[in-house]
Amino acid sequence: MKMALSRILAMAVLATLIGGAMCTSVDLTVEKGSDAKKLVLKIKYTRAGDSLAEVELRQHGSEDWEPFTKKGDLWEVKSSKPLSGPMNFRFLSKGGMKNVYDEVIPTAFKVGKTYTPEY
Repeated sequence: MKMALSRILAMAVLATLIGGAMCTSVDLTVEKGSDAKKLVLKIKYTRAGDSLAEVELRQHGSEDWEPFTKKGDLWEVKSSKPLSGPMNFRFLSKGGMKNVYDEVIPTAFKVGKTYTPEY
């Protein structure tokens, strides 16, 4: 009986984790003001009852995560050197969900284009 309950509980937790991850969708739109050293994004983050708290960027070839600054409904990061893609993103939601998306935006990004991570 205990073993059966443990299995049911484990399956319920796994289903919740997988379901929560599957319900998250992200679109990153490069906004006006972006250039070789600055990336301005409008981020559409969809996860029921949650919103973004932090966004970070890791450039190609780097191990460092650089924080974005939120300005209204836009997220912005500036660099002293030209940005190097493909760029990776790490999100932390207000609900505690952490997501990392690799190789989402190329070096030659286009203003107005929306990039969607592959899941």
